Amino acid sequence: MTLKAGQYVRHSKYGWGTIMSHDRHQTLVFFRRIGIKRLDADSATFVAVGGEAPKKKRHPQGTTGSALGSV
Repeated sequence: MTLKAGQYVRHSKYGWGTIMSHDRHQTLVFFRRIGIKRLDADSATFVAVGGEAPKKKRHPQGTTGSALGSV
């Protein structure tokens, strides 16, 4: 599997993540749920997803994202 920094992956145990670096021996991945994890390249069990990780959606300007209104 060809991996590169910035590539989006799905791991069977850790979920969605983004490749930070990759070489013959180790792959460094930032996972949404647990943070950064260093995986042995030979035993890494994830599926590469086309493209890079999606960007977080921003709230429209002037909103706080709160479900509570003013009383």
